[in-house]
Amino acid sequence: MTNTLKILSGNANIPLAKAICDHAGVKLGECEIVKFSNENIKVKICDSVRGQDVFIVQPSCVPVNAGLMELLIMIDAAKHASAGRITAVVPYFPYVRSDKKDEPRISITARLVADLLQTAGADRVMTMNLHSPQIQGFFRIPVDHLLAGRLLCEHFKEHGTENCVVVAPDAGSAKRAGAYAVRLGLPLAILDKRRCDDTETPAIHNVIGDVKGKRALIFDDEIASGGSILEVVKALDFLGVTEISACSVHAVLSGKASERLNASSLNKLVVTDTVFIPDEKKFDRLTVISVAELFAKAIMYTNMGTSISGLYEGY
Repeated sequence: MTNTLKILSGNANIPLAKAICDHAGVKLGECEIVKFSNENIKVKICDSVRGQDVFIVQPSCVPVNAGLMELLIMIDAAKHASAGRITAVVPYFPYVRSDKKDEPRISITARLVADLLQTAGADRVMTMNLHSPQIQGFFRIPVDHLLAGRLLCEHFKEHGTENCVVVAPDAGSAKRAGAYAVRLGLPLAILDKRRCDDTETPAIHNVIGDVKGKRALIFDDEIASGGSILEVVKALDFLGVTEISACSVHAVLSGKASERLNASSLNKLVVTDTVFIPDEKKFDRLTVISVAELFAKAIMYTNMGTSISGLYEGY
């Protein structure tokens, strides 16, 4: 016997929430979210959620802090409305890159966000491609960590991978890029990228592997300012590749990232819709793949009490 499924959404990525509902065959629940002149936020869930299985879709999108507060308040509102179970569906996790203490006297903010979600009343969390999978260990509630690898690999398979090489932007991403290379049946090259400060613009020092005369496929989990990708593109141009395509799960595209990427020699950028991309940040070489069906299946399986391990097949 399944509980009544209810999907709600904050303001962060309403198109994704609606697409998830379309695939799940349910109507998006109605909420009223008001921001007062003093920047306080009020959330009212317009439908009854008493005893229901509630999924709140709210990835980390601009404005990040307002979106996080919306999510926490929505969880608290559902809790006080006697929801049976509350799942925070956070395709792009807030403060995901702040996952360790690598400098003196700083916060491990991803852990703080995990604590906040649990304190607000979330019973489980559903997310995608965490910067570090170990972030799941920050929680004392279940975490469903979905992966977009199969979707991205299928896209490149459909468009041909002849004479391609998978390129890891740095040693830290080599394991993840290596998994993509295995799925695509391609060789792997690793760039020696070193980040010395907080400018988001690292330097490329060396390359491990053969890239000259090949078509490069760059895989990364996130594009923020675009500094990392642009340095990789510049290095690959110097190393003599014939074509460069990049893909990233989370397209933050902060600041002038879109303009910089569009002006580069990058031939194609493939991303997912975990983060809402406004029209002004889209450009001709950008392709957006939706993760809505994958999340819809995970939500429906969770609601029915069915294992979601089958969703990982082929990843």
